[in-house]
Amino acid sequence: MYRGRLWTMRQYAGFGTARQTNERFRLLLEKGQTGLSVAFDLPTQMGIDSDSPRAHGEVGRVGVAIDTVEDMHLLLDAIPLDRVTTSMTINATAAILLAMYVVVAEERGIARSALGGTIQNDILKEYVARGTYIYPPGPSLALITEIFRFCAEEVPSWNPISISGYHIREAGSTAVQELAFTFANAMEYVVRARDAGLAIDDFAPRLSFFFAAHSDLFEEVAKFRAARRMYARLMRERYDASDASCRLRFHTQTGGVTLQAQQPLNNVVRVTVQALAAVLGGTQSLHTNGYDEALSLPSAEAATLALRTQQIVGFESGAALTADPLAGSYYVEELTSALENGAMQLLGRVDELGGAARAIEAGFFQEEIGRSAYEHQLRVERGESVLVGVNRFADGSEVPVVPTPDYSALERDQVARLTETRARRDGVSVAAALGALRSAADGYARDGAGGRVPLMPLIVDAVRARASVGEISDVLRERWGTYRPG
Repeated sequence: MYRGRLWTMRQYAGFGTARQTNERFRLLLEKGQTGLSVAFDLPTQMGIDSDSPRAHGEVGRVGVAIDTVEDMHLLLDAIPLDRVTTSMTINATAAILLAMYVVVAEERGIARSALGGTIQNDILKEYVARGTYIYPPGPSLALITEIFRFCAEEVPSWNPISISGYHIREAGSTAVQELAFTFANAMEYVVRARDAGLAIDDFAPRLSFFFAAHSDLFEEVAKFRAARRMYARLMRERYDASDASCRLRFHTQTGGVTLQAQQPLNNVVRVTVQALAAVLGGTQSLHTNGYDEALSLPSAEAATLALRTQQIVGFESGAALTADPLAGSYYVEELTSALENGAMQLLGRVDELGGAARAIEAGFFQEEIGRSAYEHQLRVERGESVLVGVNRFADGSEVPVVPTPDYSALERDQVARLTETRARRDGVSVAAALGALRSAADGYARDGAGGRVPLMPLIVDAVRARASVGEISDVLRERWGTYRPG
């Protein structure tokens, strides 16, 4: 595990404009962070440009606003892309943001083969737990397999997907449901990729995962141990995959939903326990939340303390001195087996429904998670699940008020940048690139993979011409439609 190298300390950041977020990235790198992780605002996630009426009031609020590759250039300014890996929490528009990253590198003279990082690109969990989907499942899944192919051929050190249990857990699932539904989604992606003609060992070694770490220390350690066993078994037994394709590579984030606005400094302790669980469970990458994130975007002070938490666990605690340090504990071994058995049984129910996509369309995931979330809330309200400072040991203190940025000014600045880019670009080149993408997109609206023109090179061409996130997304909306839950 960490005898030769500690996990990647990859703090999640993104707010306002690209320039502001770049400043936070550079601060964190100076403080010892070893990888970047980008949060995008809702319009960017939903394929809506900052000057759209639909984006009004949301630009830059929960992440950085990215409209064109010019914004991506600013976001990554002075960051050595051939030495720093970048994770991007982006799903419906993942292909566009990956294309922007590739074009920034290209325009700096950096080879695609030198780029390392991850796009989340996990659309199935968006239908279940998070909601930033655009297109129906069929073309969305086809686009994901196209990204698998592009990365395998063009960006071999890039992880084309981060299959997320984190958001499933944030929506209220149990640890067992987090495991079962995450791996059900993973098996769906593997099946789709194989059906599209990709060999298992050509793409599976670059599959990555994203889990939550909550505060039940031993359950969380056991969950990570069970996850490794489950994944190796599934990949070997179902697909006869090689060892490289059976390795579970995962990032962990401490539980956002566990943070409390009351007595916010208590969150420092929660995050420390959760970070320790992730390390004892063998995570390869970790984000620790800022203590003030239940109130606002994390302050520079809180973000730095969150990073220092990882560094203390890594360099002072001794937790990284041996692989799987809790192995052999009767309690941890029993928990590991119980979680694995429970998750495999639940995964079997998903298989009986025809796999993850059909189970999601039938509402199975959503109903299971909703029931678990409701039962948890009842336990909190009855005092059976203790939240220190909330339903026990409360002191009556006021919830702190945190200053917020001037989002109206931020939005005006972002819209002005987009307007300027549109005025300077070659409109004929943009129209030609979008037209080629429109023609090719029709092949992805139909079932089956035969005769499809690769989309990723066309998206790269459109990005290079300075087409915007919204313009590219609108072409795909036009050809594929938008998803409306039943």
